[in-house]
Amino acid sequence: MAVIMLLKQENYEEKSLRKAVEDIFSCFIDAQTPIRPGDSILLKPNLLSASSPDKRITTDPALVKSVAEAVLDRYGRPIIGDSPGLDRFASVAEKTKMNDIARQLQIPLVELTDPIPVNPGPQAKFHRIELARLALESHMIINIPKLKTHAQMLLTLGVKNLFGTVVGQQKASWHYNVGLNRDLFAELHLDIYEALHPVLTILDGIWGMEGHGPGNGTPRFFGLLGASSDTLALDFTICTLLGVNLVHFPLYRAAMRRGMNIKIEDAYFNREMPQAFSFDKVFIPNLDSLHLLPSFLDGISKRFLVSRPIQNRKLCIRCRKCETICAAKAISLDSYGKLSFDYNKCIRCFCCQEVCPNNAIEFQKGIILKILDLFKSRS
Repeated sequence: MAVIMLLKQENYEEKSLRKAVEDIFSCFIDAQTPIRPGDSILLKPNLLSASSPDKRITTDPALVKSVAEAVLDRYGRPIIGDSPGLDRFASVAEKTKMNDIARQLQIPLVELTDPIPVNPGPQAKFHRIELARLALESHMIINIPKLKTHAQMLLTLGVKNLFGTVVGQQKASWHYNVGLNRDLFAELHLDIYEALHPVLTILDGIWGMEGHGPGNGTPRFFGLLGASSDTLALDFTICTLLGVNLVHFPLYRAAMRRGMNIKIEDAYFNREMPQAFSFDKVFIPNLDSLHLLPSFLDGISKRFLVSRPIQNRKLCIRCRKCETICAAKAISLDSYGKLSFDYNKCIRCFCCQEVCPNNAIEFQKGIILKILDLFKSRS
């Protein structure tokens, strides 16, 4: 039976946050997997991009600091680490204020590098994945994700956050090779989770993001900290709190295919019950299928039936980040500042939208979503 702790947390004030983290450690670390003196503990926040904390794109540094202090109090060796997919690590570390935390506590802040192969296990869809050595060789991983929506995978929570242990440009390769199929991409995330099994996940849902996340959505206050040693159960709980039907969540479908029948109603909730949280009309992105027609008609499907990225030329600053990040090489910028998209190549990973610093990549809904919106407006 999964044990899940849900806490109401109004802000990132140091004293109250530190108390909440201590409560979490008492339940999941001290009582289950105590930290031994000298243990190396990888703290894995969400450091998607070089964004200030108030943008709510990355895990708040105040929470990371509280978790690091709790590890230090138990004589462990905390290491803050991630492999950002969008910007240089030095810029990410500075802009997200993680540098400040590392300096204050005199602990390492490192970019995850040195990929080594791992076999996630007998149920794995992908039997060879390369992950950062530090993630595989640390004594424990404490996963500290951010609560955000995700234009490709619906939500990015605990399990999705571990994709950050895939090193550098290998992320783009995975996006290109399996990103066209959301269910297959969810299988990859599940394989990474099975390979790493963080000892604890603490979800930063005090402030999160709705809309077209994970990089260009709208900040939203949720007032929630969630924690569990069962990251899947925590993710599914948060999914239901946001009003999302679990069958629409690709990660849930992947878990069910493996027989991981996690029933939220059977979980034990330490502290607040789910009913204590009520979030009105959270803007969750609609996910339309990328395979609406037989494979030989994929070109028609991609061009007309499914959603696609487009340029807002008024907002575009011609930084070419979208062109650089595109694993499918489907984007080019001409000398007049116009972006061209090859929708036959485009895999709809929406990395271009994630990386855009000025919200200049927008979505043009496909026919299917337009029809669904019409039915919703009439119901």
